[in-house]
Amino acid sequence: MRRVLLLGGTTEASLLAQALAVARVDAVFSYAGRTETPMKQPLPTRVGGFGGVAGLIDYLRRAGITHVIDATHPFAAQMSGNAVRACTDLALPLLALERPAWQAQPGDRWHHVSDLARAVAALPIEPARVFLAIGRQHLQPFLDVGQHWYLLRLVDPGFDVPSERGAVVLDRGPYTLAQDLALLERHGITHVVAKNSGGQGAQAKLDAARLRGCPVILIDRPVIASRPVAASVAQALQWLGVSDVHAHSPTTERGV
Repeated sequence: MRRVLLLGGTTEASLLAQALAVARVDAVFSYAGRTETPMKQPLPTRVGGFGGVAGLIDYLRRAGITHVIDATHPFAAQMSGNAVRACTDLALPLLALERPAWQAQPGDRWHHVSDLARAVAALPIEPARVFLAIGRQHLQPFLDVGQHWYLLRLVDPGFDVPSERGAVVLDRGPYTLAQDLALLERHGITHVVAKNSGGQGAQAKLDAARLRGCPVILIDRPVIASRPVAASVAQALQWLGVSDVHAHSPTTERGV
């Protein structure tokens, strides 16, 4: 018997969940629980952490999981690392479903940094109008730098900034080039800070920055322990031994 734990939170995870449901694979979808209104999935769903590696091992045993697919965000390094350690301990097959990172195009003005602290340090000394496209968990270090004005795009309400310090836009991707170009122009954005999450759903801000000539401070992906990687839902299904790799799933992508 095959029973899959799908660690989700990305567009690819949702697409794979739909394909697994169509193929009638016994699977459980797991959300970290950071978003108040996560997308409804066609699989049995659990929300919340596991309690570290030990908690994940305990869950895998109790739930009778035979295969784990890590389709978390490329920056969910702790969860991905825990999955590697737990699956190694239990000798369970583990696959990462991971979108390719973005690559610079002609005209891009990218400044690569390794982490959030270096992204904060890379902001200019003079006041700038910064689009922070990094999610709500890591905003405060930037807001502590007082000379800048920040545009925040969030999925959930509840995070406010004084109008003299910035603005909050509530929206859920995917985003188009026209939308993001208008957003940057409307708010007079001079700099963009983003994580190199890859994918099409959030790429529009980089294309808009290129057209406007805005510098982009791009945070590189964290290093994750070695594990097999699939670049598509079809490859993940093949890894599971599911023959119907043409399960019809929508191609909509979300993004920050």
